[in-house]
Amino acid sequence: MNNLTYITYQTFPAFTANSIQTMSNIKYLVKQDFNVTLFFPLREKTSTDNLKKIKEFYSIREDFKIIGSKHTLPFGKIDVFNRVLFLISHLIWSYTNVNNLIREKPSSELFFTRSDWVFFFLSRKNRKVVFECHQYTKIRKYLINKALKKETSKIIFLNKNLKDDYEKKYNLKNNYIILHNGVDVENYSSDNNKNDHEIIFVGKLKRFGKTRNIDFLLQAIKSLDEKYSLKIVGAEKSEIIELEKQARRLGIEKRIKIYSRVDYSKVAKCLLSSSFGILINSSSNTHSTSYTSPLKYFEYLAAGLKIIAVDFPSHRNLPFSENIEYYKEGNLESFVSAIERARYIKNPDIDLLKKISLETRAKKISEFIN
Repeated sequence: MNNLTYITYQTFPAFTANSIQTMSNIKYLVKQDFNVTLFFPLREKTSTDNLKKIKEFYSIREDFKIIGSKHTLPFGKIDVFNRVLFLISHLIWSYTNVNNLIREKPSSELFFTRSDWVFFFLSRKNRKVVFECHQYTKIRKYLINKALKKETSKIIFLNKNLKDDYEKKYNLKNNYIILHNGVDVENYSSDNNKNDHEIIFVGKLKRFGKTRNIDFLLQAIKSLDEKYSLKIVGAEKSEIIELEKQARRLGIEKRIKIYSRVDYSKVAKCLLSSSFGILINSSSNTHSTSYTSPLKYFEYLAAGLKIIAVDFPSHRNLPFSENIEYYKEGNLESFVSAIERARYIKNPDIDLLKKISLETRAKKISEFIN
């Protein structure tokens, strides 16, 4: 059994897609016979390294170790200059804890991270480390380039666009793999009763502090035949109040259901009762247009939903994207047309679940690491 330390500047528990992705990966790395230790900062009031609470929050049965490190740095404590404080706190935390860990861990220890600074500092010490890259900053590209000069360093790009954009400036050897997100298929069953005209969106209503254009979905429902309804799962209380007001102004309040965040295992139940899944984002940031590999997309596939997506390169680059119906951003006529076309999409074959499962993803990671 290989020992693997998953060190990240994320915090747990959290309802974010990033935290769910990390925990899901850990679950299936454990199933691949890795002895996993999760190491992260206790930087929020709600942060905890209580394994029982973490497992309950993420509906995980598998055992692994958790070490929460004290976090006395300013990020998360002062609600100003967040970007600068994040960068400084992240750098100092990574430097300090990497140095501590390499004194404790044998040279055979494998490290896995989503932190560019952790990747950089571990690489400088010639430690075996894999970095999972989800997006870029100018600093991140520089750190990746420095880290990948070490033979012990490897990288997982979340999609082809991430790899191609990196290669425009830097060269890659055989130290990378392109690997999209996946889905925990244990939560999904083929036995379900679907509402043939229910459209669903699952996830946070904002990304990087900016709207995902959820207002547009309400306008779209008004433009569709009255038999269609919309379910939104993942809203904050204040967002629920505002969206309900908008729904009443549009006269569609009876066709809209809005729920706050629910446990990960309950998301599957919400999806399995719907028929159409929506991928929507704003073109205001590059991550949404080019780099994202949304967890919800793979959940939609597992739930047998017909998928409608805003026409961004990131969505065109998703696996099995030929089964997606696209619409132009902000164009109601295009959206309505996409819904009508999606009615005739053939649901994916059950064998598809194996290809998009987190189990398959973890196997590929295991092969890549070893």
